[in-house]
Amino acid sequence: MIKRVTLVVVSLLLFISCKEEKKINETKLQGGVFGTTYHITYMSNENYQKSIDSLFHLVNKSLSTYMPTSDISKINQGDTTVVVDDMFVEVFDKAKRIYKETDGYFDPTIGRLIDAYGFGSGKEKKNLTTEEISVLMEHVGFDKVSLKDRKVYRESSDIEFNVNAFAKGYGVDVVGRFLESKNIHDYLVEIGGEIRARGTKDGKLWKVAIEKPNVDGTRSIQKVIELDNESMATSGNYRKYKVNAEGKKIVHTVNAKTGLAEESNLLSVSVRLKGDCADVDAYATAFLAMGLEKTKVFLEEHPELKVVLLYHNEANELAEYAN
Repeated sequence: MIKRVTLVVVSLLLFISCKEEKKINETKLQGGVFGTTYHITYMSNENYQKSIDSLFHLVNKSLSTYMPTSDISKINQGDTTVVVDDMFVEVFDKAKRIYKETDGYFDPTIGRLIDAYGFGSGKEKKNLTTEEISVLMEHVGFDKVSLKDRKVYRESSDIEFNVNAFAKGYGVDVVGRFLESKNIHDYLVEIGGEIRARGTKDGKLWKVAIEKPNVDGTRSIQKVIELDNESMATSGNYRKYKVNAEGKKIVHTVNAKTGLAEESNLLSVSVRLKGDCADVDAYATAFLAMGLEKTKVFLEEHPELKVVLLYHNEANELAEYAN
């Protein structure tokens, strides 16, 4: 009888031990969202695809300028009854802070300019004149809008919001926070090249590549970065651009200070931070418009930001600045 009890106890202990040591597998999800692709890798045996799809829907419902029924689209259409959600409030507050920090180089009120240049959801204007740009610039300025009691107030109905410059980064954060709420601390979320990495993979930091700004359509790696609980965003004008009737390149990054869509001397900007991906996404956009020298000055005042800046030097050769 004693032997039988001992065997039962041992068997139970083995069963409990095996149950406790159940292997945690890597789960990978991928698909399309926000007009681009996403790849999500995390350490868990649970598949959260449906939950993540629901989160993407909520982000679009709040912030997509391509959905006429979204909150941001309704506000742009002049609907003053819209009561915005927590997502909109967070994005608005982030935008306001980074607008001030960058002295207006990051400004989500350039929506009509983005449309006019043909990079938005609105009507494109071919061959914008200096006068037309000046008129559009009269309605640019995040200091001309406010948020009170979850309602947005604009000084002019011609002010159009467009947060696409850091919406992908924000979507990355939403997914990352969701995974953390499920007690998942080892993950990498990437949407359209914007990344949030936490923890490790197989005991090592997550590694991501920064591409060379090749203009011939080829793809190659400039360098590999290890992300230590960081977010990283990369912006560049070497792929997404148009050429006007005069043969002049029109890039998708609009300078909110001048209204022009001209290249700066920066070809590619990668920014990383121990924080949210939306923040580095916004900074990367601002730095592209600022150019190399102004960005260096800004970085002296913000040592928390780490960058890889790719540019053409005086000899017209590809050069790199990293801090």
